[in-house]
Amino acid sequence: MGAPILTEELAVRFARIALGHVRREYPNKPDHVLAGPEDARTPRALHPVFYGSYDWHSCVHSYWMLARLLRRHPKSEAADDIRALFDEQFVAEKVAAECAYLAAPTARGFKRPYGWGWLLKLAAELSALDERRWRQRIAPLAEIFAQRFRDFLPLATYPVRVGTHFNTAFGLRMAADYATATDDDALSFLLRETALRWYGLDEDCPAWGEPSGDDFQSSALIEAECMRRLLAPDAFLSWFDRFLPRLAQHEPATLFRPATVTDRTDGKIAHLDGLNLSRAWCWRALAEALPEADARRPILQDAARRHLDVGLPHIAGDYMGEHWLASFAVLAIDDNGRGFG
Repeated sequence: MGAPILTEELAVRFARIALGHVRREYPNKPDHVLAGPEDARTPRALHPVFYGSYDWHSCVHSYWMLARLLRRHPKSEAADDIRALFDEQFVAEKVAAECAYLAAPTARGFKRPYGWGWLLKLAAELSALDERRWRQRIAPLAEIFAQRFRDFLPLATYPVRVGTHFNTAFGLRMAADYATATDDDALSFLLRETALRWYGLDEDCPAWGEPSGDDFQSSALIEAECMRRLLAPDAFLSWFDRFLPRLAQHEPATLFRPATVTDRTDGKIAHLDGLNLSRAWCWRALAEALPEADARRPILQDAARRHLDVGLPHIAGDYMGEHWLASFAVLAIDDNGRGFG
């Protein structure tokens, strides 16, 4: 069986899900510090672009998904609705308000690094669309987050290896697509050198702590995907052989077993559906980085398919997963393993 394809039918299904929640203001889980009573404001007032989808970062990556779906299927029945949404939301006044929010001292660490990476991933995707106006309008916000990476990474002595939003490998990997799309060689260099500093000497990863009860990323696989994205192919293969040396024996076994989800109304437990989808994304990208004749390649491809098969039926149904899971399904199905695509 070949890799799944982002068909127009599937793209429209995913688009309808996202269009149904990116402007849904409540319920909402703000990541907001109040310095005084004047800071007690509604999500829409705080974030006039990204106020929906339960939280800011989910709204951002839902917009990324809509941009990707528009690029893949520009004539689908959802395409005009996506364009209308972007024209309404990506306007100078609203983007300026998002930028102003970030200028407050209390927002220095806002959504670091998960939201930073996703905002840059969105900007990269917009740059690939024929319609240039949206990329231009969001550029000031993207530049703020790019600068935050430039300022923060030299200060970050240690990586964060958890399976949730704070994972630093994920942030580097997503930012890499923006650096490529904008021809920012200095940022690409910084991302690569940081990855080598944090992860370059890692070897024989046991993955013994995976999965934790609220993971939506594999700390082992996203580290490998980060290094695949940032290193030259030969350098990556040498590192990968040391990092996960027993993949041909299906070890570490925990990475090959899809996670069990017992309650999709519980937001933390529902994260595990995302873990299955994000593992599928990483397994697929890592498989594509291996030579055609490599015996590990079909093993990794099979792991990707099995994780996707478990995760894909649960994209919608309860809002705890519905507000974000489709984005990870699109990553698993359509994000180009070789780079920004």
